[in-house]
Amino acid sequence: MHHSVFDFDVPSQPMLIDFPHNGAMVPALVQNTKMGLIFVFDRATGAPLVPIEERPVPQDVRVGGEVLSPTQPFPVGMPALGPLGFSPEDAWGFTPVDRWLCRERIEELNYGPIYTPPSEKGTIFSPSVGGGPNWGGGAYDPQSHIMVVPSNRVPVVVTLIRRENARLDETQTIEAGAAMTFANAGAPYVPKVEPLLSPLGAPCSEPPWAALTAVDLAKGEIVWDVPLGSIEKLMPVPIPWEAGTPGAGGPLLTAGGLVFIGFTLDDKLRAFSLDTGEVLWSADLPAAGTAIPVTYEAGGEQYVVIAAGGHSMFGTTLGDSVVAYKLKR
Repeated sequence: MHHSVFDFDVPSQPMLIDFPHNGAMVPALVQNTKMGLIFVFDRATGAPLVPIEERPVPQDVRVGGEVLSPTQPFPVGMPALGPLGFSPEDAWGFTPVDRWLCRERIEELNYGPIYTPPSEKGTIFSPSVGGGPNWGGGAYDPQSHIMVVPSNRVPVVVTLIRRENARLDETQTIEAGAAMTFANAGAPYVPKVEPLLSPLGAPCSEPPWAALTAVDLAKGEIVWDVPLGSIEKLMPVPIPWEAGTPGAGGPLLTAGGLVFIGFTLDDKLRAFSLDTGEVLWSADLPAAGTAIPVTYEAGGEQYVVIAAGGHSMFGTTLGDSVVAYKLKR
């Protein structure tokens, strides 16, 4: 992207795959982004294998002296991994009252399509500064050409505070809707980032609040999109509801068609079917598995291992365990 004032840095490692293009398999580089946009390049030449076009983006400059890029690059023919913008019509709530309060809150802020700039009034970012996809990246099956990627889907509000009025508190987390402020040394503004929540503490966006998505890269189509995580540990009453939980980490995809992933705030490791997106197996972890599982073979047996350490920023269960599972033959 150009001139990022959005914290939309490239968060994850690229994937090196053989990509079907014009009847041939081309060595390619696939890059997931926080925006949920998927870019594919010829890794020998850097030329796009999926066309990229420059599209106009919002130019509502709300901070004095800032000059925004008039356009941003978008891949053509490749689906986005989540909503690209937010408005009062997108307000959601557990009850009509909750939804009405969310809508009121949204109307007080700046909102619009992706790349609506940050402001002193507060701007809704959807995807959020944490994505969409983040550092966990994706996993790819060379036989089916399917890539599987986790993504966060709770919008955030980014408010620019004049430095002389800012109070920095590095101990704050996303947990319970608390805001995070960043020092932003040398700049006249300090950014405050907080999830877009109702007074009841629930996201103002429709669930799922995190998802696992399978994309057929050859066809440029979403194969399936399913919620990632249960909110049972986030509610006063532990009701298991697969509404998706924001998190971090990435997937492991095996040749047997299993997608193993932690990521969630419910302290579980799951195995999804690559074909259908169905959860085939799950196990409780001692802490959140905000990592990327690995697999290996020893003594003729296959194992899956994940580091279950949690993530302080997301307010998860914390720990220092490494947990291994043996797969059935």
